[in-house]
Amino acid sequence: MQSVDVTTLTALCRELQTHWIPSRLEQVYQRDRHTIALALRTLKKRSWLTISWHPQAARLGIGDSPPRTPDTFTFSDQLRHQLKGYALISLEMIAPWERVVDLQFAKRPGDRPVWHLFVEIMGKYSNVILTDAKQQIITVGHQVTANQSSVRTVETGQPYQFPPALTGTLPKLEEPYERWQERISLIPGALQKQLLNSYRGLSPVVANLMIQAANLDPKQSTDTLKSSDWEQLFHLWQTWLKTLETGDFQPGWTEEGYTVLEWGMVKPASNVQTLINQYYQDQINQQTFKQLHHQLQQKLASLLKKLRVKASNFTQRLQQSAEADQYRQQGDLLMAHLHQWQPGMKSITLKDFETENPVKIPLNPEKNAVQNAQYLYKQHQKLKRARSAVEPLLAEVQGEIDYLEQVEGSLNQLDTYESSQDLQALEEIREELIQQNYLKSSTQDNSSQSDESLPYQYVTPSGLEVWVGRNNRQNDRLTFRTAGDYDLWFHTQESAGSHVLLRLEPGTKPDEADLQCAANWAAYYSRARLSEQVPVVYTEPKYVYKPKGAKPGMVIYKRERLLWGQPNQAQVYLKNQG
Repeated sequence: MQSVDVTTLTALCRELQTHWIPSRLEQVYQRDRHTIALALRTLKKRSWLTISWHPQAARLGIGDSPPRTPDTFTFSDQLRHQLKGYALISLEMIAPWERVVDLQFAKRPGDRPVWHLFVEIMGKYSNVILTDAKQQIITVGHQVTANQSSVRTVETGQPYQFPPALTGTLPKLEEPYERWQERISLIPGALQKQLLNSYRGLSPVVANLMIQAANLDPKQSTDTLKSSDWEQLFHLWQTWLKTLETGDFQPGWTEEGYTVLEWGMVKPASNVQTLINQYYQDQINQQTFKQLHHQLQQKLASLLKKLRVKASNFTQRLQQSAEADQYRQQGDLLMAHLHQWQPGMKSITLKDFETENPVKIPLNPEKNAVQNAQYLYKQHQKLKRARSAVEPLLAEVQGEIDYLEQVEGSLNQLDTYESSQDLQALEEIREELIQQNYLKSSTQDNSSQSDESLPYQYVTPSGLEVWVGRNNRQNDRLTFRTAGDYDLWFHTQESAGSHVLLRLEPGTKPDEADLQCAANWAAYYSRARLSEQVPVVYTEPKYVYKPKGAKPGMVIYKRERLLWGQPNQAQVYLKNQG
């Protein structure tokens, strides 16, 4: 993940100074343990300033509105208590080349600052610190005690100290070409490495973009550069430093991330704030998606393993109980042939009533024939009772397995992150498992959004829409809330999978290609995805029912018709779209 460097931070501050100073702070909301959002209002507009001290994504900039879930964090409550209603009158980096921004708040524009909110953007050491006018720390995003750092502590109640100043040579626009070249080429080595070793404040990203803009290789040795290479590189160096002074930044996307300079840009962005917000939100979403997907996958695998063991045990007990009739038949045979029993017999062979095949009956030599028959009848009753007790237990366990396999199928379909909708759908799966008591609810979890995620949407050859549920919540919503009277409902037969709707307007009649297309999607978004052909049923939504007490996504249907879905056709469509 690309870090906010001095160049990017300078560009962010320039834009914020231009458009948001002065402004009034109306609200404070903490999104998670690393991110707060300040609601700012000027005479013309209102928006949210995102401030993050995330170890990999520390930043500040105008971002999205926070979710509607309650804020339960102490840090934001303290900031709200101190800053709400105050005016943001200044936003400045504390010194050149330092990645610390001082946000100053006063009662009204033109007054002296009453509060300082220091935003330190320094990788894993990032932090947000609120101080009073005398720079006494009031509250801090992350307390740093003496046990955690011997260099600098950051704790409530102590005086605020700036981070240790950068050591080494800082870039200067006034530095002559000869001195600059001598400094970099003094010790031969890889060009990018020598640039970074020679100057502080230069980030690897800027150095790499600068070298590539000069048509050079970052790993190229400095002693192989020609005079023209050095001159071109110095020109770009000067251009970079002038941009930092003038603020003439060019925000845009690169092949691997973003830039606020014109070098390496493949797609421009409207402004720095939008660029940074979109990049880091997407990166954090991807990171969260991977972690949550892995956690849910592990949990489902563990639950299913335990349930399958339980189902296997119940099945074995049922198989044993199937012998109940055999015990009764043996008892009847013995009672019908009491005269053939002799004392001390360990077994007796008698002819079956119907087939006349020999039946060998084990006996207890210490009991007489009637007592042995009574024992057989007791075993019959015992196993019969066991069957009536085990059958509902097995049905219950099998129902849980079917449900969790359905959830697992939805999870497997969400195997890669493409957009925020994927993360939202994944969070809905987690919430569903919490509601069904398969997962415990975590405290201070504000990551879930209040909005509902959207289903997959595709188009048939004749232009009809096909909607596919991403999870059980969506499946229920599609089937029982979204589906219209003229739509058709599709689902794989006897296999866990998504609910699929073929959307139809009144009077529209789908042709065979439309029906086949919807069946292909139903087959693709199911546990039978790897099969060549999958049986898919379809019917009108009014013939789909949810049994009383059924878990999310579990339904029954009638008046269904059968098609054979081809998952590979849906996969070909996705590849062509990609």
